[in-house]
Amino acid sequence: MTPERFHTLVAAYGADPQRWPQHERDDALEWARAHRAQADALLDEAMELDSWLARDMVAPPSRACFEQIVAGAPVKPALTPVSAAKRRSFWWSGAAFAGVGLAGALAGALTISLVVLGGPTPAAPHETYLSTSFGGTSSDWSESTLNPGAEGSDE
Repeated sequence: MTPERFHTLVAAYGADPQRWPQHERDDALEWARAHRAQADALLDEAMELDSWLARDMVAPPSRACFEQIVAGAPVKPALTPVSAAKRRSFWWSGAAFAGVGLAGALAGALTISLVVLGGPTPAAPHETYLSTSFGGTSSDWSESTLNPGAEGSDE
């Protein structure tokens, strides 16, 4: 703690060590014990200012001042029938917007269902396309074609 820093602490926070920043309080008190004459001079001056500031009291505002402030405050306008009608029309416009959205969704769903179901149904795939290599082939290949030396062979 330097003398300048101690002076700055006392000038900023006053003579009461409880008001000083906690992380600097111990160093400042140690410096004040080590340099008693300088610290006492600074603390006495700060104590004088602290007591003068403590005596300064602000009087509460008078009733007339209070009434003047309240009278000058802005007043919330009362709801008029016009503003209530505007609110009702705004509500109806929101309901109309939701109704139009719902009607559009229903029209879109109906259109899609008519397009999908309205055309001719697709023909079933030919049975030869349904076989796999594991199920054998549907072509009529005889044993003689596969094994030329077999019985009943043309060759």
